[in-house]
Amino acid sequence: MAKKLIVTADDFGLCAEVNAAVVQAHAKGILTSASLMVGESAADEAFSLAKKNPTLKVGLHLTLVEGTSVLPRSKIPDLVDENQKFSSKIVAAGVKYFFSEKLQKQISMECEAQIQKFLEGGLVMDHLDSHNHIHIHPTILATAVRLCKKYKIKAIRVPWQGWRSLNAGQALNAVMMAPWVATMRAKLRAARIAFNDEVFGLFESGRMTEEAWLKIIPKIKDGVTEIYCHPAIGTAGILKETMPNYQHEAELKALLSPKVKKLLEEAGIERTTFTEMSLRA
Repeated sequence: MAKKLIVTADDFGLCAEVNAAVVQAHAKGILTSASLMVGESAADEAFSLAKKNPTLKVGLHLTLVEGTSVLPRSKIPDLVDENQKFSSKIVAAGVKYFFSEKLQKQISMECEAQIQKFLEGGLVMDHLDSHNHIHIHPTILATAVRLCKKYKIKAIRVPWQGWRSLNAGQALNAVMMAPWVATMRAKLRAARIAFNDEVFGLFESGRMTEEAWLKIIPKIKDGVTEIYCHPAIGTAGILKETMPNYQHEAELKALLSPKVKKLLEEAGIERTTFTEMSLRA
């Protein structure tokens, strides 16, 4: 089996700095895909840039925590505040989402609204993933699978990095995630929705620098691996507010790095997309 790699930039549409980096990393670097936050302030610019760069595959970065809704608060009053902002308390939000039938109905409405906004923007949806991987949550996953079948979305990211070279804290996190991931894979197989075999970036979030890439590439196995990252041309505005410790510019530099590209080529790793993967499935 060949080694195939999807290279994705998350948070497309969050701000102009991210949008500019995505275009640059695709045109001049190794980026194959981006995940679009349709409720954020730079989403319209992201739609426009994606249409001007048709080889860039774009998916939906489903947002239900730490972001902005598409629907007004009047329709989802228990899900967002007066500014249409979701909770930034991810664990607490996840618990509420699991137990509240009222919230689950509002989540379903918001998820569908985000999918509809993406499709109305004139792009073909390459894949679905989510901000902070909230789609691994059983309630969100059930909604995502149902809507993917309804709207013929053919691929979903599975956020599983495996066990190789994890430290104690990361291994504990992986142990906690393992049953959720197993359930996720089973549900996606049953629904005939394609997914990646492994992902990198989960334990390097905000630090996908050239050094990180050079360490990860030798670990890539046969099958379809995704590496996701958070490039931007600068850490300003909302990025400085919400991700002050992320190395956005260094992540962009890594995507443009000749060393990274050369090592991928020497390892025989072919860059691909979720769309290509789903066609082969």
